[in-house]
Amino acid sequence: MHHMTLAEIARGLADKKFSSEELTQVLLARIAQLDPQLNSFISLTPELALSQAKAADARRANGETGALLGAPIAHKDLFCTLGIRTSCGSKMLDNFKAPYDATVVAKLAAAGAVTLGKTNMDEFAMGSANESSYYGAVKNPWNLEHVPGGSSGGSAAAVAARLLPAATATDTGGSIRQPAAFTNLTGLKPTYGRVSRWGMIAYASSLDQGGPLARTAEDCAILLQGMAGFDPNDSTSIDEPVPDYSAGLNGSLQGLRIGVPKEYFGAGLDPRIADLIHNSIKELEKLGAVIKEISLPNMQHAIPAYYVIAPAEASSNLSRFDGVRFGHRCENPENLIDLYKRSRGEGFGAEVQRRIMVGAYALSAGYYDAYYLKAQKIRRLVKNDFMAAFNEVDIILGPTTPNPAWKLGAKNSDPVAAYLEDVYTITANLAGLPGLSMPAGFVDGLPVGVQLLAPYFQEGRLLNVAHQYQLNTDWHTRTPTGF
Repeated sequence: MHHMTLAEIARGLADKKFSSEELTQVLLARIAQLDPQLNSFISLTPELALSQAKAADARRANGETGALLGAPIAHKDLFCTLGIRTSCGSKMLDNFKAPYDATVVAKLAAAGAVTLGKTNMDEFAMGSANESSYYGAVKNPWNLEHVPGGSSGGSAAAVAARLLPAATATDTGGSIRQPAAFTNLTGLKPTYGRVSRWGMIAYASSLDQGGPLARTAEDCAILLQGMAGFDPNDSTSIDEPVPDYSAGLNGSLQGLRIGVPKEYFGAGLDPRIADLIHNSIKELEKLGAVIKEISLPNMQHAIPAYYVIAPAEASSNLSRFDGVRFGHRCENPENLIDLYKRSRGEGFGAEVQRRIMVGAYALSAGYYDAYYLKAQKIRRLVKNDFMAAFNEVDIILGPTTPNPAWKLGAKNSDPVAAYLEDVYTITANLAGLPGLSMPAGFVDGLPVGVQLLAPYFQEGRLLNVAHQYQLNTDWHTRTPTGF
């Protein structure tokens, strides 16, 4: 059962080959057995899962159908879930139980999805390796000595290890796509505003976006269908019709114009990954796609711009965690200033403190124009590059990451080295574009991903291309040894 995809689970439930309750019990037992190796979960919710599974079975018995009805999933631990710990991977929120469900959680529950638990993550989604979590690092099931990527590493590791078929995740600078690449999954960051951020604890509000992590493009289409849609509670939510993503998977790629930026293949890219990306291009050419070299000239400025904007927004968003209203509070404060200092110093880890300080500096009176304002101007230039490129091509293709997953602890002493691993993913967040990573092969036994980018609200196009590619390749079917 644990090897089934979401689509296969939906068919099995519809054909009464098994019940949601039976499947849920199997997966809960598998998590209990295998997750101690991975540390992919922060909280398990077996009682909630079994009650939701029984309710889903009852709904099916009454004639109701739906691809997510009875399907087991998990939520990244920054989506608020009513009455359940929502920690954001931080000591600051270790004791916080959300008083409501995030819109994404509520929508998926209404569709009949079964919540097995909350997955581990980099603290407040700040990281590329899932090593900054208060609950310890997550291990990559392909090699337990390596990182699974971040910040959605818990969701990625759990799905890759077949502990569950799919999970929710979030992407601020590549945190869905990079762990998908590192763990041989398909991960989709939707257009900014396509999925509601209400109830999703913020890191950088103008960059954060929720999306699906699964083994196939078909499964991502199913999960995104349940997540997407306008939400009046979120002022950045876009009132745009949500298409039937599954219905568009089988369109022909004949004549599809794929742009390959020359900037993607510079000195920082592992040449073995470059070879795998070129192999992917050849596969898509066989399916009728037309390849064209393009240029994204301002890509070189994206990382410095991102690491000004994102920490600036983080310093603002995280100012609410002050030891007064909710979250961690220090013992026996001497006065209000001592309360603030010690609560925040004890509650936040090193990476979060680093980004808060960078952001506060960039927003300070003497440096706002020199750093933050200039970074926002570069953000506009990055977007303009994409708009010009999409006048010539339908999608853009390249590597998801410059290197395969590194060893645990390898970049802990050099945060900038970890930041540079986001070079191909952060541009989509700066521009608000949809992006997808899909499996493309292996280097030294570790998975490699290829990234696709599309114009606004063209998630269906990305899923179509990825699905057709996966019908003609088998990378996405590979399973890590021991799982």
